Amino acid sequence: MTKIVACIDGMGALSEAVCDTAAWASAQLQAPLSLLHVLDRREFPTQDEAPLSGTIGLGAREALLEELAELDAKRAKLAREQGRVMLAAALERAEQDGAFQPSTLQRHDDFVTTLQELQSDTRLLVLGKGSQGDALGVHIEPTVRALHRPILLTDKALVNPKRFLLAFDGSATSRKALQMVADSSLLKGAACSLVIVGPSTFDTRKELEGAEKQLTDAGFDVSAELLAGEADEVLLEQLVTQKADLLVMGAYGHSRIRQLLVGSTTSTLIRRTNTPLLLLR
Repeated sequence: MTKIVACIDGMGALSEAVCDTAAWASAQLQAPLSLLHVLDRREFPTQDEAPLSGTIGLGAREALLEELAELDAKRAKLAREQGRVMLAAALERAEQDGAFQPSTLQRHDDFVTTLQELQSDTRLLVLGKGSQGDALGVHIEPTVRALHRPILLTDKALVNPKRFLLAFDGSATSRKALQMVADSSLLKGAACSLVIVGPSTFDTRKELEGAEKQLTDAGFDVSAELLAGEADEVLLEQLVTQKADLLVMGAYGHSRIRQLLVGSTTSTLIRRTNTPLLLLR
């Protein structure tokens, strides 16, 4: 796991935010940055893949088939050229941001399949989290479920966060997330608000104390709270109360307390939070 992979799709504020965030992570971790643009073959099929014979009916003239194939080829070529322009602009911005060894990569394939093929060499994946109609937006949940790599979702530039909120519950998923935060240099220097949402029992209080000590020993300034309520509502409220720049949590885990870090909570927070979200598997 060596690279920061940032998915670039379009030119504008969202792609700039992804680029700036990925450049910061790359510099912070001293990991090479790969700026990726995927031309989805379902939208832009190659000439051999285009299902022309089934779309124009029997008795179609050969000339019409050839013309349709040429149009598809031209459309795909224009999309590739547009992608290269986007990547060139992103590369220039990443270099200005101080990214570590930035480079570009363009693929013509299924989006999630491409990321799965690259994940063995991926240390952190950065995705833009735009509106529901955003091109990458439709890929977010399938990507999070398919990949077993840290994924940072953002619709704003995240650079040198001052405070992050870490959702914890003592499950295997959240313990691994806690260990990853403690071991990584990504968030060093930021204060941590550590939160468990669940019943106030002896076991949960011990879980909170142990997690707080682990982060404190790793050099973090930690404030820890055990709170009652619905996990997603409590976390959304705490992001505002704590003025956190980032929410960190395990993705699609199965909680021992069964109120935190379950799949539905992950999906809800992906949709509802306006704060950048770091999902750890």
